Parts: sequence; C-alpha cells; structure tokens
Amino acid sequence: MILAAGRGERLRPVTDSVPKSLLEIGGQALLERHLRSLAEGGVETVVINLGWLGEQITERIGSGEEYGLNVVYSQEGDNILETGGGIHRALPVLGADPFLVINADIYTDMPLPDVQLSDDDMVHLVCVPVPEDMASGDFAIVDGRIRNDGEPMFTFSGVSIYRPEFFANCTPGRFSVVPMLRAAADADRISGSIYSGLWRDVGTPERLAELNA
Repeated sequence: MILAAGRGERLRPVTDSVPKSLLEIGGQALLERHLRSLAEGGVETVVINLGWLGEQITERIGSGEEYGLNVVYSQEGDNILETGGGIHRALPVLGADPFLVINADIYTDMPLPDVQLSDDDMVHLVCVPVPEDMASGDFAIVDGRIRNDGEPMFTFSGVSIYRPEFFANCTPGRFSVVPMLRAAADADRISGSIYSGLWRDVGTPERLAELNA
C-alpha cells in the first residue's frame, strides 16, 4: 500500500495544485518511482489511498498496467483518514497476509525489505539515521527490536510491514497509527531494521528543490 492521500500542508503552495505524490524529482513523480521499484521487486498488486487531488493520481497512474502492476484505489475523498484510518479502510483489499506500506512522500533507493514477521510480531519498521535537518529521531532499535527510548535514536523511514491483525480493534474513521506503534513497541511486538542508503523525506519546498538541484 502506498499512502498518497495527504494534503501536503508543509509543501504548500506547491501542493495547492498538485498532490504531493506526483511531485517530480529528476523528471519522475515520486509515486511513479515507487511503483517501478515495487514492480522490480516482484510486487504484483498495489493499493493507493486517494484524498487531496486524488483524481490527478488516477488519471496519471490508471490501472497500473504501464508499470507492470495491478493498482487498486482506496477512495477517501475530502475526509482524509490519516495513516491508521487510511490503512484500516483498505484492509478488505489488502487481504489476510502481512503487507508492505510506503509513504508516498519519500525519495529513496531502498530495496524492498526482505523480512518475515515472527509469530509474535505485528509490525516491522525500517528506520534510517536521523537526517541533519531533523531535530530528533523517532525510535531506538535494540537487538532488532523497536523501542520508544534509547540511544542512538533513528528516524522512521515511512516503510513498514503490518499484520492486518494489528488493526483488529480499530474502528473506521480518522486516526494516526503512531500511538498504536508506541504501544506495540512498549509491548515488544515490533521488529526493526536500519537502512543507511539514499533516503529523504520530501516534506518541504526546500527539500524538493534540493533534490532537484
């Protein structure tokens, strides 16, 4: 699943007329870059959630055939559901097996994580070293386990694997997945890994310009 419904407030005014997932770096939209990478990694079906200017995404991506994929859309309309709510809404399409989730607004050459969740784990998070322009990290990783505290801290990359059961007690609507991740980390139900290659959060006009320079 690619999370592409957000308004992209930090990227305004660029995102006033273009959804953030269609912003281009080196002449290629972020979303298209992700789709091609997923296809190269052997993925066959991708769910994309749609919100702000979602019609531009469907017009650009279509069925996904051009990228060697079957693309399914999860419509959120004007009621953008955030990370947790967006994933929860798409669960009927995502199926019963663990699934990969990618934030659309990252630029990376990260390969698909080759991870099998253990029977006790609900989530796997890929983290990266804290970028110089970010004040602090999100999680520590101790012996391959995600912790809310510790040293050093790492930044969540926006790439994760979930069991659908992780959302079993959720109700439809708008909610963030972050409090759920914090609770699961405290319960030792999340594994983690570190990627040290190319990764940028395309979260501001300045970062977008920097990547295009």
